[in-house]
Amino acid sequence: MWVGWIEFDILLGDVQSLKEKRSVIRPLLAELKRRFEVSVAEVGDHDQHRRSQVGAGLVAADRAHLVEVLTAVERFVAAKPEIELLSARQREIHSED
Repeated sequence: MWVGWIEFDILLGDVQSLKEKRSVIRPLLAELKRRFEVSVAEVGDHDQHRRSQVGAGLVAADRAHLVEVLTAVERFVAAKPEIELLSARQREIHSED
């Protein structure tokens, strides 16, 4: 069994409040869940209105599938015009590690 996750450090565009931040982050999280069938959450920078940290994770039977899905998630997030992806950190571990 393989477990993998990816964490994003995101800069939001023209966002002036935490309410506006939620209007960008919530749809992003919902779309990641729906499209890629991953667990996803805002995992940091909750009190900053222009920054967010988002994490996505999944469990897979083989490493190739895990890497494929996490890479697709990263490409999807990077392509969103309303956000700027500052960094992405990816990690995979095997259950026997």
